[in-house]
Amino acid sequence: MSGKGGGKARPTVIVSRKWEPRSYQEALMRYLEGGGLRADVVAHRRWGKDDVALNWAAQAASQRVGAYWHLLPEASQGRKAIWDAVNPHTGKRRIEEAFPPRLRERTRDGDMMIQLKGGSTWQVAGSDNFNSLVGSPPVGVVFSEWALAKPEAWSFIRPILAENGGWALFLWTPRGRGHATRAFEARARDPEWFTLRSPATQTDVFTPEQLARERAELIAELGSEDEGEARYASEYLVDFDAAAPGAYYARLLGDAEKEGRIGRVPFDPALRVDTAWDLGVDDYTAVWFFQQVGREVRAIDYYETCGEGLDAVVRAAIAGKPYTYGTHHLPHDVMVRELGAGGRSRFETLGGLGVSPISAGTAMDPEERINAARLMIPITWFDTERCAAGLDRLRGYRKAWKRATRTYGGPLHDHASHGADAFGEFAVNRRGGAAGRPARPRASLPLGWMS
Repeated sequence: MSGKGGGKARPTVIVSRKWEPRSYQEALMRYLEGGGLRADVVAHRRWGKDDVALNWAAQAASQRVGAYWHLLPEASQGRKAIWDAVNPHTGKRRIEEAFPPRLRERTRDGDMMIQLKGGSTWQVAGSDNFNSLVGSPPVGVVFSEWALAKPEAWSFIRPILAENGGWALFLWTPRGRGHATRAFEARARDPEWFTLRSPATQTDVFTPEQLARERAELIAELGSEDEGEARYASEYLVDFDAAAPGAYYARLLGDAEKEGRIGRVPFDPALRVDTAWDLGVDDYTAVWFFQQVGREVRAIDYYETCGEGLDAVVRAAIAGKPYTYGTHHLPHDVMVRELGAGGRSRFETLGGLGVSPISAGTAMDPEERINAARLMIPITWFDTERCAAGLDRLRGYRKAWKRATRTYGGPLHDHASHGADAFGEFAVNRRGGAAGRPARPRASLPLGWMS
C-alpha cells in the first residue's frame, strides 16, 4: 500500500448520515480527506467499496461545487448496484443514506442524477458510454468494477481531471490479468498514487470458517474444482493470476507462460505476416499478426481500436507497420453489403484500401473457433509487449454466467470477445506454415487512399 501524493489537507465534512469507515478503509479515507487525487483499490467482495465511494462523493460534493460521476461498466449495472441498491444492514437505499432528500434540489431518476442544494451534481452512468454525458466536466469520478470497464474511459477523463484538479477513485475485484492489473502495478510504483490491495484474509469481514465455506460452496455451485478455486482466489484472495471465472484459455496461457512461450518474439523479415481480424462498426476492431514456421505459430503483434472506420484501421494497423503481408483472414460478414457505404461490402472497401489477398471465413458456431484456438495456443509463441492487449483479451474471454440457472452458457460478448474471435478466426482458417513461403514485395496502396 502507498499513500503518497495529494495536496493540502481539507476539513472533513460529513453531509449525510453519521458514517465511519471500517478499520481497513481508514487509510484510504485519510488519503482522500487529506487532498489525495488518485487512488486505486483492489479489494475482495463485501469490502464495502460502494460505501466508501458514496460517502466520499457526498463529502467532496459539499466541499467543492462541481459534477461528480460514479461509473459502472454499463449504465444498467449502475442502476442495479448503486441507484436502486438497498443497504442490507439498514434496509435503506444506499443513495438515500449518502444523499438524504433534505440535501437535494432535485432528483432525476431517468438520468440517475442528483442535484444538491449547494450546486453540485452526482450521477451514475456507464463507463461504456462516458462521452455521452452532458453538462459540466467532472471534478470527481469513481470507476467501479474497473477490471470490467473500457480503459478508454480513463484515457478520456484523465486530462479533464488533470486540468481542473479533480480526483479519481478506482474500485475493483480482479478478473484475471488485464488493463486494471497492469495499471495497478504501475501505479503502485508512482508516488502520486495511493494503492491498496486488500484480500479477505487481511480484513475482518469474514472469519476463516466463513471463507472456507465460501470456497466450498463456489466449487459446488460451479461444478468444477478448478472453476471454484479460480473464482475464490480472484474474488476473495484478490489473486491477479487466478483465471477469470469461466475463462476459456487461461490454463493454456498459463502453460505457455511456464514453458517460456510468452516473451520476446522477434519479427522475421524473411517471412510473410498473416493477419486475422474481427470487425466492429461502433464496437472494437481487433487485428492479430502472425508468422508461421512449420507447425509453429508466432503471434508477433496485435492492434485494437474502437469506433474507427476501415480507412483509419488500415492506416494504423496495416500501412503503419513494417510487414510484408501474406493472407488477411476476415470473418464471413466481411462480404455483407452495407447500405451506408453505397452498397459496397467491407471486402470491397478493404480491397480498395490495398488490403489483399483477403480470405473470407464461413459462418460457424463459436465453439468451432474456441476449439481451434485451444489447439493452436500450445504451438504458439506470443510477443509479451506487442501482444499485451491481445493476451489480455484471450485471458479475459470467458463463458457467460446465467444467474437464473446458475450455470455457464456460451461465450460472453464483451470487450474481450473481439480479440479472441480474431485469434480463433486464424486458428480455424490458417493453412500450414510459412516454410517455403518467402516474403514478397509489399503491395502498394492506391494513390490518395489516405486523403
